[in-house]
Amino acid sequence: MAVIVIAFVYLSQVYADVLWYQQLGFLEVFVTENLSRIVLFLVAFLVMAGAVFFSLRIAFRSRPIYAPDSAIQDNLNRYQAQLEPIRRLLMLGIPVVLGAFAGTAASSQWQEVLLFVNQEPFGKSDPEFGMDYAFYMFTLPFLSFVTGFLISVVIISAIATVLTHYLYGGIRLEEKGLFTTKAARIQIAVVAALFLVLQGVNYWLDRYDTLLNQGTWAGALYTDVNAVIPTKAILAVAAIIVAVLFVASAFIGRWRLPLIGTAMLIITALLAGGVYPSVVQRFQVRPSELSLEGEYIDRNIAMTREAYGLDAVEVEDYNPEDVPQAGALGDDGETTANIRLLDPNLVSDAFSQLQQFRQYYQFPETLNVDRYEIDGEVQDTVIAVRELDTNGVPEGWVNEHVFYTHGYGVVAAAGSTVQPDGRPSFLQSGIPSTGVLGDESTYEPRIYFGEDSPEYSVVGAPEGQAPAEIDRPQNENSDDESRTTFSGEGGPNVGNAFNRLVYALKFQSTDLLLSNQVNSESQILYDRDPVERVRKVAPYLTLDGNSYPAIVDGRVKWIIDGYTTSANFPYSTQQELESATQDSQTAEGLATALPAEQVNYIRNAVKATVDAYDGSVSLYAWDDQDPVLKSWQNVYPSSLQPFSEMSADLMAHVRYPRGPFQGPARAARPLPRHLDGRVLQQQRGVERAGRSGGERRRRGGDGGDRPPAAVLPDAADAQPGGGRVLADHAVHPLRARRPDSEERALRLPRGER
Repeated sequence: MAVIVIAFVYLSQVYADVLWYQQLGFLEVFVTENLSRIVLFLVAFLVMAGAVFFSLRIAFRSRPIYAPDSAIQDNLNRYQAQLEPIRRLLMLGIPVVLGAFAGTAASSQWQEVLLFVNQEPFGKSDPEFGMDYAFYMFTLPFLSFVTGFLISVVIISAIATVLTHYLYGGIRLEEKGLFTTKAARIQIAVVAALFLVLQGVNYWLDRYDTLLNQGTWAGALYTDVNAVIPTKAILAVAAIIVAVLFVASAFIGRWRLPLIGTAMLIITALLAGGVYPSVVQRFQVRPSELSLEGEYIDRNIAMTREAYGLDAVEVEDYNPEDVPQAGALGDDGETTANIRLLDPNLVSDAFSQLQQFRQYYQFPETLNVDRYEIDGEVQDTVIAVRELDTNGVPEGWVNEHVFYTHGYGVVAAAGSTVQPDGRPSFLQSGIPSTGVLGDESTYEPRIYFGEDSPEYSVVGAPEGQAPAEIDRPQNENSDDESRTTFSGEGGPNVGNAFNRLVYALKFQSTDLLLSNQVNSESQILYDRDPVERVRKVAPYLTLDGNSYPAIVDGRVKWIIDGYTTSANFPYSTQQELESATQDSQTAEGLATALPAEQVNYIRNAVKATVDAYDGSVSLYAWDDQDPVLKSWQNVYPSSLQPFSEMSADLMAHVRYPRGPFQGPARAARPLPRHLDGRVLQQQRGVERAGRSGGERRRRGGDGGDRPPAAVLPDAADAQPGGGRVLADHAVHPLRARRPDSEERALRLPRGER
């Protein structure tokens, strides 16, 4: 009975997920991921369990009928007697348990497997082996996973084989030495040969792994190319030869040759794999580092730029004037007039004091920045939505999940102007929502899906039933509140008893199951954070945690940037995403929330939107030339919309995100300056840019302690990668543009860099 209950609870959660994905229109994502996990689990389970089971079975069935008496054998006989009652159970249970662990571990590699099967070529090759970049991004991770898994299977099978033979007398310690029966010798030799073959494959793959090395310089350097890579090839061949010796020993009956071969392989691995490269580095490379390493550091620089989308950078002379010129400030009047006066990190308190109106509303600690065209001019705007604060809601299940369900309205202020008394100059404010951005007749102000929405809400009612949800105060000064009924398609239906039971189990709430507030038309809204919502429907993306709201086509939309990332781009320097997006301009704890993972390839490949009213998710292929994104489109052919489907209104609010804006700059900054492509400045002695006014700046940034420069597409340049360099604190307008550079450039908010 307990097993049935556990199974029902588990399956009910799967069913709840199916309903959620189906309602959003992304059931394909759920099915593909889980089928992939199941298939990988089953394959790994069968391989591991089968290998261990047959190793145990063969070793047991080939045991000697009679083993000579000895003190050791007497002890082993007692163990055999104790194990005999549960021997069958152990011979089945051990493989099943090990298979379950193996299957669980393998199922977590579903993304690597899907990318391997559905990979798209890059059309470019690495400078060392001439392999397409796709080999390193998709094929090598898969082969490494398979090889590592099979080596684990062989090692565990070998342990099972040796222990069983030893327990039942197939391997014995005698006065003359170690004795093995013919059956034990053959089985051990075959397992050892399999291990060595796989180790040989592993050595061969290690050659390619050198291009992913991370040190002072990324990729394979002189020592790697001239010592490590040839050594790995020699070790791969040697491992295969020793494997053949083990197979031969199974029939010859002597262990001497394979054991000598194994010893030689170990010695070779230590000398050729460790000592020899160290000698080359110390006595050949160090004295001539400038001439020997230059070519490989050139590769590191070029491919790091390519991996971060900086391969079209240009170097420009920047000669700032030390002496201010009279009238210069007046000449820059148009620019200085747009300097942001409101700090989105600090102005939240003012928004709360002036625009909260009720204790059950709240604003985030850090507001967002957007831009709107007002009276023909693009206006820098500090913007937020008035979200529901459950801490201010009266206690009780009905209040928390049925009556108080949503926030209300956009509040926006001009970023570059303030009132005479220092208050924000609001462009959109009040209850009901009014201002230059629209009112209730021109946009939907209700916020059911936001960054601080309740865990779940039950909404919806049959036509004609009195509204139950608290909508908003009648006005800013009124104690009366209007009511409303959710009219969209925002969540799974819980109108029938079975669905109510499923979600009562999911949220561990008997109220959800028994309350008369739940009716035939009720929907349950959950997973309401925009970033989390996109993460579930696009698990292959690294998401920028800094989602921002915008009024788009009469709806409030949360806009989220999605990146394709990898740590497997050859010769590219890795960066930690989280630290790469922080600088002196970013308040502590307010940096763009990216995972703390190491990457050396990033593309802002997807723009995602989440409707604040009904939670609908749209994914747009922003960089449709990115091979990683194209590979995922092969996996999920219907989940992404083409860039052309983005409305003009949405395009007007797209911006270049902070994550890849600063990350590539920092990835490029440690790289040395090249004069004629050959001069090497070692990492430990890289000059700090900005120490003198006449230093050269590199687009993407090489500036030491200077605020990182950013690559800004030039509106006048229609060629891919065209642009100019601006310091991080510059006030010139940013422009977001698709990577193909064929669409119109879009202005981004000043200061959002």
